Amino acid sequence: LGLIIVFVFREGLPILFDPEVRAEASLRHFFATPIWQPISSIPKYGLLPLLLGTLKVTLVSMAIAVPIGVLAAVYTSEFAPARLREIIKPAVELLAGVPSVVLGFFALVVLATWLHDLTHQGTRLNAFNAGVALALASLPTIFSVSEDALRAVPRSYRDASLALGANRWQTAWSVTLPAASAGVTAGVLLGLARCVGETMIVLMASGNASIVSGSIFDSVRTLSATIAAEMGEVVIGSPHYATLFFLGGLLFITTFIINTLSGLFVDRMRRKLGSS
Repeated sequence: LGLIIVFVFREGLPILFDPEVRAEASLRHFFATPIWQPISSIPKYGLLPLLLGTLKVTLVSMAIAVPIGVLAAVYTSEFAPARLREIIKPAVELLAGVPSVVLGFFALVVLATWLHDLTHQGTRLNAFNAGVALALASLPTIFSVSEDALRAVPRSYRDASLALGANRWQTAWSVTLPAASAGVTAGVLLGLARCVGETMIVLMASGNASIVSGSIFDSVRTLSATIAAEMGEVVIGSPHYATLFFLGGLLFITTFIINTLSGLFVDRMRRKLGSS
């Protein structure tokens, strides 16, 4: 991990320190230019369309995966019979083993047509299509971590709530879920990290158009898809090369912060439930 960090940031540092590279790809160009055209007579390295594309895809996927994942975890841990629980949990977690390229191919060939026929908006490959496919990828993580957190809440919490006259739904919503909120938040953050760093799904299902648009039904290009699509053909040592590594550094920092926060939330829940 340390070697990867050193390599990524060493290759991306010319953006900050090399005068020849900074002449074409400086931090000012990143935020002042809303266009990503690295291969042209006048290269443009605008970061805005890539950040906006990543944000739109992530928001769509989390808006779908978080409610479904958390509610499914609540049902599985609080209401489902034991036999049904033993079927639901492995079935959902099995989805985590599906390769990203398979989900991307499904979104490219099947899901895109279904959603386009349903919405009649924009192009087949857009942020909404990629977000739905990403939701399928992040859902097992959110569900599994949330369900484990809910199951970790002591039985005495539920018994006390039921003894005071609350029904099972009130107990789950007002007692169990708040008690496991730190663990549920950790699951959501891990799902968020999966969405931000995912490559193959967005590369195949988003349309890869680096445009600035507020509609989720327009094609987008994300940070990870940009690196995957352009790194294989870029000239080593060029400003474009350094820029791609700089994008990789941004992705690493983002996912590292999200994973660190999720770990802190898990530790907080363990201390809370352990003390009680």
